[in-house]
Amino acid sequence: MALEITDANFEELVLKSDKPVLVDFWAEWCGPCRMVGPVVEELAKDYEGKAIVGKVNVDHNSEISAKFGIRNIPTLLVFKNGEIVDKQVGAVPKSVLASKLDAQLG
Repeated sequence: MALEITDANFEELVLKSDKPVLVDFWAEWCGPCRMVGPVVEELAKDYEGKAIVGKVNVDHNSEISAKFGIRNIPTLLVFKNGEIVDKQVGAVPKSVLASKLDAQLG
């Protein structure tokens, strides 16, 4: 299951992670976010032990959303060693997100 990432635990779970991290910025009222949600959950299972997969609810975590300039959702950011290494805005197939994570695992 995807981790719930918040303003409070973002640094610990994402920036200090020794694994690549996929973060889904979303909101309950966002239609495309609801399409991406199940894909993110599948990726969390598929990459368990290899990468961290989490979700940030932009309505409840405005500090992190503002820090990374999230204006459109869903926005999915891939972090490695505390840095953004990839970004995807909008709903995309699972294969696109999987390839972004795979690129960071090598």
